[in-house]
Amino acid sequence: MTMDTAQGSPLLALTPASEDDFEALLALRMAAMRESLQRLGRFDPQRARERLSRAFEPGHTRHILLDGDAVGFVVLLPVPPVDPDHLVLDHLYIAPQAQRRGVGSWVMSQVLDEADLLGLPVRVMALKLSDANAFYLHHGFALQHESEWDLHYLRPARGPVHG
Repeated sequence: MTMDTAQGSPLLALTPASEDDFEALLALRMAAMRESLQRLGRFDPQRARERLSRAFEPGHTRHILLDGDAVGFVVLLPVPPVDPDHLVLDHLYIAPQAQRRGVGSWVMSQVLDEADLLGLPVRVMALKLSDANAFYLHHGFALQHESEWDLHYLRPARGPVHG
């Protein structure tokens, strides 16, 4: 998927990731999360590596390209994997230099369009005190519950259900 937002505007695209991309994705995740995790006193590169490696799903991972440069990645998982009843936005990270430029909103519109085509709700969780919380609320997610470190959101299903 690509989008040229307007003449002279950045070109945005999603491209598939592979197993070989793990280290680059990890570096990007740490750069994107560093400030929020430091605010909570929880920045730990080893924990970041373990969390990403535990759930790394290259088949569901896409690079976010801005003018051809990788500036983030998104992971959208069907749950359960066969005949899913919802999707989980497991990761959405944008490099700090590409934040607040509409990249995340464009990616979110792609994710929500996919969910709508399937007629499935989308779940996501965000670290407490993260700027991501306002972002998710802005995009139609509703807070469902809190855990020790995270807020859990749901965006209800819209669109047709295919069966």
